[in-house]
Amino acid sequence: LDDVAQRVIARLRGLPAPGVPDPGHPFVLVAKDLAPADTALLDLDKVLALVTTEGGPTSHTAILAREKAIVAVVGVADAAGLKDGETVIVDAAAGVVVTQPTDEELARAKNRADARASAASAPITPGAMKDGFEVPLLVNLGNAEGAAEAVALGAEGVGLFRTEFLFLSSSQAPTVEQQRVVYEKLLAAFPGKKVVVRVLDAGADKPLPFLNDAHEENPALGLRGLRALRASEDILREQLTALAEADAATRAAGDGADLWVMAPMVATVEETEYFTSIAREYGIRTAGVMVEVPSSALLADRILAVADFASIGTNDLTQYTMAADRLLGSVAAFQDPWHPAVLRLVREVGEAGRANGKPVGICGEAAADPMLAVVLVGLGATSLSMAPTALADVRATLLQYTLGEAQAIAEAALAANDAASARAAAQSAAASTSSPAAEAAATREKETEQ
Repeated sequence: LDDVAQRVIARLRGLPAPGVPDPGHPFVLVAKDLAPADTALLDLDKVLALVTTEGGPTSHTAILAREKAIVAVVGVADAAGLKDGETVIVDAAAGVVVTQPTDEELARAKNRADARASAASAPITPGAMKDGFEVPLLVNLGNAEGAAEAVALGAEGVGLFRTEFLFLSSSQAPTVEQQRVVYEKLLAAFPGKKVVVRVLDAGADKPLPFLNDAHEENPALGLRGLRALRASEDILREQLTALAEADAATRAAGDGADLWVMAPMVATVEETEYFTSIAREYGIRTAGVMVEVPSSALLADRILAVADFASIGTNDLTQYTMAADRLLGSVAAFQDPWHPAVLRLVREVGEAGRANGKPVGICGEAAADPMLAVVLVGLGATSLSMAPTALADVRATLLQYTLGEAQAIAEAALAANDAASARAAAQSAAASTSSPAAEAAATREKETEQ
């Protein structure tokens, strides 16, 4: 709406419409923030990197940038002081912008970029640590059309299929038949592989007229996720019916996937019992929950005694742990999944998974950060799900460390007092190994200090 308003104002004033500049040569784009349309339509031959003064790691701009493999650092308050013609190094891995870089720093950055390109073109292998410990690398998808690209990039399945797109563009819920067609297409694209589908997660910034469009003073803490579905149980039952029918149809055709279904915004053991019970009524063999609020992380041992699996949504878990709206730029500094408070909660869930013999996946944006992915495995994550474009980087980084080294790196991050210190501690611990990735981590740490 803000983007549309600015374009209308420019038109009325007879001024050029706001948007991405075109200086006629490759450049680093610096902006307060970008409208989703601008981010989606960036010319990647011209825009080398993106730096914004607002937003956080889980803002829409950051998520879109990751999906398009754009090098981006968001929430850099001092970026407004950058001048046209100035040379900078935009280091998305470390989350820093290096100004006035030396020739040595520029050469090092080029070497790292070349190494990243080489890793991206390397043969695709299953996700694993250096010692062979398997870590399946899955993808987050918003529609079935993205399946082919994900498979081509080496996805081992789907860790999060968001079903909201079926509901958001309509004034009434889609029929069972309409849903079943989409689910069949998705399952057929991943024969024999795990596909985790999240039932409708509406509410907060995604109100629906037929579900929960009543005004709420604080919708992020209101009737959303599973709470909204319980209040309109017929919608949940229709969705489970469509999923069960799609599963049966694709299995009968011989190209079925391993369907897992999970509920969003689960906060209590009782909610876990409710969802797993109703899912099994429809023949869903594997029913789990998303861990997005601290209560479910702290009760993970009891929740996983009931659910078949847990999937940690680090975007919302960070938001609720740090009491910082993930869409609000003014508190972007708090929206960092590297914060030790968030990492401790992840560890709680990882330990509960081990104790109950249940898998614990990560499906939030944190899994797309290669070094943080190592930390998450060290904390007990058994699979990682991310945007398809992040698979190559994460796969290459995991291969540089053993599980024991990942656990040591995670412990170093947990011992820190804040997000920046946790990131630096992890990089320092990684540097104690002799791997190329560790050397890159050490380089990033030095650049962060500079």
